[in-house]
Amino acid sequence: MRRKVATRWLAGGATAVAGAVVALALQVPNASAATNLSLGAGADGSSKASGTSYGNVIDGNPSTYWSPSGSTGTVSVKWGSATTVSSAVIVQASGGGAISGWQLKNHDTGSVLASGSSAPSTINFSSTSLKKISFVITSASGTPRIAEFETYSSGGSTPTTSPTSGPTSSPTASPTSNPGTPTGAWPSSAGSVSISGTVSVSGTFDGGMKTYCCIGDGGQGESQDPMFKIANGGTLQNVILGSPAGDGVHCEGTCTLRNVWWNDIGEDAATFKQTNGGTSYVIGGGARNGSDKTFQHNGNGTVSISGFYLKGSGKLYRGCGNCSTSHTRHVRIDNVLVDDIDMLAGINSNWNDTATITRVVVIGSATICGKYKGVPKGSEPTYLGEGWNDANCKVNRSDVTFR
Repeated sequence: MRRKVATRWLAGGATAVAGAVVALALQVPNASAATNLSLGAGADGSSKASGTSYGNVIDGNPSTYWSPSGSTGTVSVKWGSATTVSSAVIVQASGGGAISGWQLKNHDTGSVLASGSSAPSTINFSSTSLKKISFVITSASGTPRIAEFETYSSGGSTPTTSPTSGPTSSPTASPTSNPGTPTGAWPSSAGSVSISGTVSVSGTFDGGMKTYCCIGDGGQGESQDPMFKIANGGTLQNVILGSPAGDGVHCEGTCTLRNVWWNDIGEDAATFKQTNGGTSYVIGGGARNGSDKTFQHNGNGTVSISGFYLKGSGKLYRGCGNCSTSHTRHVRIDNVLVDDIDMLAGINSNWNDTATITRVVVIGSATICGKYKGVPKGSEPTYLGEGWNDANCKVNRSDVTFR
C-alpha cells in the first residue's frame, strides 16, 4: 500500500523592479496563468522572410518560425477584444541571427512594456489589458528566427499553509537565460535539509544550493512519491536532490527547473504532466546515476532542455509511449553534455512527436534520436530505429560531437 506523506506548501516569486522585470530566464508565469493566450489569437508584423509566416509564432509548433526580411522587424499577437497579459515567452529557432536589442510594446498605446540588449526568453511586466502586443527586434547579428511568441495572463494561487522552514521565497541571484556550457563539474552543496515527504511548490522555490533528502528507496518502483511537486507555472531552482529522491520532481503543469541537480536519478529525475500545450523548461543543472529515463514527458506540449549535464543513464528524454492518453509531444535539446548514456531522446513517431536537437556533446556512444511506435496503456512501445534530419528527428550529424 502506498505510504501517505506530509506535504508542505512553499510560495514566492521574483521581486518586480520599477513595475517591469525582464526575466532573462525561461520562467513561466504563475499557476493559473499558464494558458498560452497566443494559441487561437491572430498575428501580423512588419515584414517576413520568404517561406516564413506570422502565424508560425502562434501555432504551438517549435519547428516552424517567423523571420523578418532583414535583421530587424516586428511580429505581433492580437485579439478581437481586450486581453490581460503580464508575461511573454519568446522561443527562438536554431540557425538564426542573435538578437542584441528588442522591445515589447503595447501596440494599442505605443508604450514600451519591457526592453533588453540580449536575446530574451521570458519577459515579465506589469499586468496590462490590450488588444495587440508587439515584439520589436531593434538589432541582431543576422536574420532572427522566432518559433513561438507565447503570452500569458496574470494570476496565481496562494497556498493554504505557510512553510514551517526552508529556503527563501525569492531567487538568490538574478535569473539568466544562458546557463553556460556544461563542463561535467558538479556543484558543492551549501548544506543539508531533511524532508520526510513531498514538498509542494507554488510560485518560485529557491533552494540556495542546499541538498534536500530523502524519500523513496532509490529504485525504479512506479509507486514512489516525488520529492518536489511543482504547481502549474511554478519554478524550482538552485536545488540539489540527494539520494534517495523518490520519483524526483513532478511538474503538474508547465514548469521551470533552473540549476537543479540530481545526485541519483532513481526512478525519474522529473516528470512533465502538462496538458495545456505549453512549454516546460530545464535550464542548466545536471543528473547522474540513472538506469532508465531522466526526463519523462507524460503530458503534451513541449519540454525544452538547455545547458544540462547527464552522467550515466538510459535516456535524457522520453516521450511516454504507453500512457493513458496519447499526446503529440515535442522536445528541444540544446547545449547539453552527456556521458555514458544509451539514448539522448526517445519519441513516438506515429504520434507526430518531434525532437529538435542542437549543440550536443556525447562522451562515448549513444543513439541520438530514437523513434518508437506509441501504443495504448498496458502494451509496450516498439522501437523503430534512429532518425536523422527527418520529420520527427530534427537533428543534423553536424549538431552532435562524439568524444
